[in-house]
Formats: sequence, structure tokens, C-alpha cells
Amino acid sequence: MMSMRTNLNQNQAVTLNALRGADRPLSAYDVLDALRQERPSAAPPTAYRALDKLIALGLAHRLESVNAYVACTIAHHGHDPLFAICDDCGAVDEMADPSGLRALTQSVETGGFSARKPVVELHGQCVGCQRERS
Repeated sequence: MMSMRTNLNQNQAVTLNALRGADRPLSAYDVLDALRQERPSAAPPTAYRALDKLIALGLAHRLESVNAYVACTIAHHGHDPLFAICDDCGAVDEMADPSGLRALTQSVETGGFSARKPVVELHGQCVGCQRERS
């Protein structure tokens, strides 16, 4: 996670606060709703620009499989994170496992594939939801 010394504009700050305050991944339209509380005239491109900037700064991530966004919660020092996503409650756990991701990348490269942006998202059930089902 990057330090907050980075200068964010108002839209980016509101977006980051919304992501950090959420208990589940947010869609771009959820972010837009948060932005509209500050600026009622905000349009979808405003949300996407803010999200793109936060991703570029390493402060947020896009979850490809659920088309939603989360705030970065760990320092992964230039390594791509892994995500565990609960299919029941939507909770997301961000993990840094460079050795696991490196092994996966090397495995596909052995077959001649060149991975540019590895994204690993594991879907299942979190501990809390497992307990509820028991």
C-alpha cells in the first residue's frame, strides 16, 4: 500500500475513502454514487478516471472476475497480489505471494506464453461464511 503523501485530487480522495470504507468490492457506479454526494453533477468518466489513477498509484485494484474495485490493503512491493473472494458475502482478502505467482507465471512461460499482467483471483467461501453454514 502506498503512503498518502501522494497528492490526490478531490475525486480521487473521495473514491479512495469510499473503497476503504466499503465492506465489499465496489462497482464503478457505487463509486459514482459516492462522488455524487460531493459533486451531484459527477458523470461516469469521473469515477473511471479516479479509479484508473488510484490503480496507477497502487492504492486500489480492479477485481477482474467481479468487475469491481477494492482499496489496496497490503504492501506487495512491486509484486502482483493474489485475491481470495468470498462468493457468499463478497469479502476480499488481498495477499502477497510473489513465489506462488512467480511459479504460475514460469509454468505458462514454459509453454511459450508471455504473461504481461498476472491477476489471480480465487473464489470460494470465507471463514465467517463457512462457520455460518456449519
